[in-house]
Amino acid sequence: MLENLEIQSHVGPYSVTYAGSPGEAIAAALLPGCVVIADARVAELYAADFAVLDGTPCIFIEADEDAKSIAKIVPVLEQLAELGLKRSQTLVAIGGGVVQDIACFIASIFMRGIPWHFVPTTLLAQADSAIGSKSSVNMNAGKNILGTFYPPKQIFVGVGFLQTLPDDEVRSGIGEIIKVHAIDGPESFDYLAGKFDQLVSDDAVLAEFISRALRIKKRYIEIDEFDRGPRKIFNFGHSFGHAIETATHYGIPHGIAVTMGMKIANDFAVALGKADAGHRDRMLGILQQNYASFADYAIDAEAVFHAMAKDKKNSDAGYGIIIPVGAEARIEAITVKPDQFFLDTLKAALAL
Repeated sequence: MLENLEIQSHVGPYSVTYAGSPGEAIAAALLPGCVVIADARVAELYAADFAVLDGTPCIFIEADEDAKSIAKIVPVLEQLAELGLKRSQTLVAIGGGVVQDIACFIASIFMRGIPWHFVPTTLLAQADSAIGSKSSVNMNAGKNILGTFYPPKQIFVGVGFLQTLPDDEVRSGIGEIIKVHAIDGPESFDYLAGKFDQLVSDDAVLAEFISRALRIKKRYIEIDEFDRGPRKIFNFGHSFGHAIETATHYGIPHGIAVTMGMKIANDFAVALGKADAGHRDRMLGILQQNYASFADYAIDAEAVFHAMAKDKKNSDAGYGIIIPVGAEARIEAITVKPDQFFLDTLKAALAL
């Protein structure tokens, strides 16, 4: 039995409830007068479960990275206005991270803020992004430049949605689960490593790690909801991962790029003398297993280097990266000058 959660936020508490089937998760999220935004592909795959909508207004979107732009979001806002959505009514989002980002952003600005519910349908969303309040919208200048902090009122996790996920999407979600356990410390990471084969083959073990990941993340977001201090370490792997996504035109799924990013961050930690090679080597096998299907993907180090220049964590002092530090491999934020040493280390680390 998975443990439901309650998370404290700046707009009050919100909850994570584990539902049974996808249809039960959707039904639990609906309220009278609500409007639904849903991933069109998910609606197609789970047409029988979507029957519970029973006339509820629904806007279907193609949930690709291009949808996370102002140009694509404005027509959705117009549709919601035409449907007469009021400030007292609820927006319900059904989909993965893209739908979450769009719905969260819209809910935070429509009528100066409306309540919303979320039914996450990908592993990455269920195990990581569903909690934490963030929305992220892309601009031509880079990924996730715009955004707000505006949590849903309720989250309904239906693990049954994962049955139809492609392997790459499963691995993408596992990448974020690995990240959270690395942040929690070597003991948590090693516990995950010991069950890694079951994690990718046993639904019950996967459900356990979804719950573990959310409980670990809850501790951080409740003390640093706005990402100003301790929560920054949840960007472990992301500075490099986001740049890999940009450099490959999103040819590598997010969580897999983050897995690669963790490997690169570990290499930087050793190259900078911040961590012992033993910690890097201890983690390497699991990281390599998770990105194995993309290990031979052509990634231009120069393109990654230049993409990193647009990262929000940068400062005048240099590029902000998150690496393991010290004997306990504590995940910490540091700043590194974007010089020739940085580029040479990056090139070496991209030999995945």
